Amino acid sequence: MGFLSIITFIVIVAAIWLYAYTRSRKVNLSSSEGLFLGGRSLTGITIAGSIVMTNLSTEQIVGQNGQSYETGMEVLGWEVTAAVAIVALALIFLPKYLKYGVDTVTDFIEIRFDTTTKRITSILFIFTYVVSFLPVVLYSGSLVFNQIFSIDELLGVDSLVAIALISGLTGIIGLLYLLIGGLRLSAFSDTIYGLGLLVAGLSIPVLALFALGDGGILGGFETIRAHTPEKLNSFGAINSEMVPWPTLFLGLFFNNLFFWCTNQMIVQKALAGRDLKEGQKGALYVGIFKIFGALFLVFPGIIAYNMFGDSIAPADNAYPMLITAVLPEWAFGIFAAVIFGAILSSFVGALNATTTLLTLDFYKPLKKNVTDKQVSRMGKVFTIAIGLTSALIAPLISFAPAGLFHVVQQFNGLYSMPLLALILLGFYSKYATPFAAKVTFIFHIIVYGSSQLFTDIHYLYVFSVILFVDIFLIWAISRFGPNAKPFKFPKTEAKVDLIPWKHRKWVSAMILILVIGMYWFFSPIGIAN
Repeated sequence: MGFLSIITFIVIVAAIWLYAYTRSRKVNLSSSEGLFLGGRSLTGITIAGSIVMTNLSTEQIVGQNGQSYETGMEVLGWEVTAAVAIVALALIFLPKYLKYGVDTVTDFIEIRFDTTTKRITSILFIFTYVVSFLPVVLYSGSLVFNQIFSIDELLGVDSLVAIALISGLTGIIGLLYLLIGGLRLSAFSDTIYGLGLLVAGLSIPVLALFALGDGGILGGFETIRAHTPEKLNSFGAINSEMVPWPTLFLGLFFNNLFFWCTNQMIVQKALAGRDLKEGQKGALYVGIFKIFGALFLVFPGIIAYNMFGDSIAPADNAYPMLITAVLPEWAFGIFAAVIFGAILSSFVGALNATTTLLTLDFYKPLKKNVTDKQVSRMGKVFTIAIGLTSALIAPLISFAPAGLFHVVQQFNGLYSMPLLALILLGFYSKYATPFAAKVTFIFHIIVYGSSQLFTDIHYLYVFSVILFVDIFLIWAISRFGPNAKPFKFPKTEAKVDLIPWKHRKWVSAMILILVIGMYWFFSPIGIAN
C-alpha cells in the first residue's frame, strides 16, 4: 500500500470517528442505559446500520465467499433466508420484548422463567461470543489485511505473527472506540461504514466481471454460466457440507430465527430504538439489505473460482486474492478503511453485547447498593478484559479446519435451539416452567455436543430435529412435572412508545416476495442450467 493509500485510510477513519463522536455526545455514558443502549435514542436508519455492521464483518465476507468458492450459490441461504427471520423480529419478537420493558434478551428469560435460567443463558452467550465470534471477527479481518497489504512481508515475519499483530492492534482500537462513545457512537459510525461497505462490496464483483469478460460485465457473467453453471444453483445437495437444501425450511430457518430474533448482539440494537416504530423500520431495512447482500457476500467466491481455478487453499483466501487482483491501486486506502470499519463494527457490537450481559446479569444483581455510575464503570472494565482476551484467541482460529463461518455457526449450536424454544414457549405457553428449561439446556448441550464430536451429521440437520425435541421436552416436563401451573406475566410499563410502524405489513410482504424471487433466479429453472 502506497503513501497516498495510507493517508486516504487515516483520513476516512478519522472523519467517520469525528462525525460519530460529535453525534454521540448527547448521551450520558456514566449511566448504564447510555453506555449499553445509546440512551434509547436510535432511529430506523441508525438501527439498520448498526445491525448490518454488527452482523456483516469480514467473518461474513471472507467466510461466505470462501464457502461459495467451494460449493456455489447455495451459501446465499445464510443471507436471503435471514430476511424471513428479520420480518419475524419486526412483527413478533420486538413488540413483545418492548412490551415487557426488557433491556436484554436474558431479561425476558428472567421475567418468564427465573434468575438461574437467565444466568445459564447469559453464560452460554458470553462463552460463544468470547471463544468464537469475537476472535473470528478479528482473525478474518486480519487475514484480509495481511493478504491485501502483505504485512507479513513488510515486517519480515510469519503470516500468523502478522495476523496476531493486526488482531491486537484492531482490538485495542475497538476498545478505545467503545469506551469513548458507547453504543451510540458505534451506531452512527456503523451507518456510514455500512453505506461504504455496500458501495465498495458491490464494486468488487463488478470489477471482477469486467476482468473475467474482457471489459464487459455480461461477458464475465456468461463465462461463469458457460464454465460453472452448477455453482449458480442456490439449492445445495442433500449431502452438502455447507447448506443442504432440506435445511432451508428447517435447520437453517431455525438458526436464522435464533440469530436475528433472540441473539443479544442483534436484538440489543433494536431495543435501543426510541420507539417500536423506529425499531421495526430498522429491522425491515436490514431485511431488504440481506436479500441483495448475497451479490457481494457470496457471488464473488464463484467469480474467484472462475478466475483462479480450484488451486486456492484454504478457501478463505479466495476473496482476499480477488481483491488484490481487481482493485486499482488508488482505491486500496478506501477499501482498507471500509474493511476496517466492518471489523471494528462487528467487534464493538459483539463486545458491547458481551459486557452488557456480564454487567447487568451478574455484576449489578450480585453487588448490593451499587449505583448506576458504578455499573457503567464496571461495564468499561469488563470491556477491556473481554476485548484483550478475544485479541489473544484470534490467531488460533487459523487452525480451524472447516472455515470461518462454519466455526461460528457450530459454536452457536450449543445454546441456540433451546434458547429459541424457551422464548417461543415463553411467549405462547402458560405452562413452560424453569425446571423444564434447565433440564432442556443440559439435555441439548449433551446431545448436540455428542452429535458434533462423534458423528458426521451436518449441524443444520441436527437443528432441524433437535428444536422440535427441545420444544417437546419443555412442554412435557412443564405439563407433567413439578409446579405445573399456569404462568401470568407481571404488569410492567414499556420504556418506549409501542405504536407500530404503519407500513410494516406491506414492506414485510415485499421482503418475502423478494426472497422467493432470489431463489427462483439462482435455481435450475432460472440461470443455473
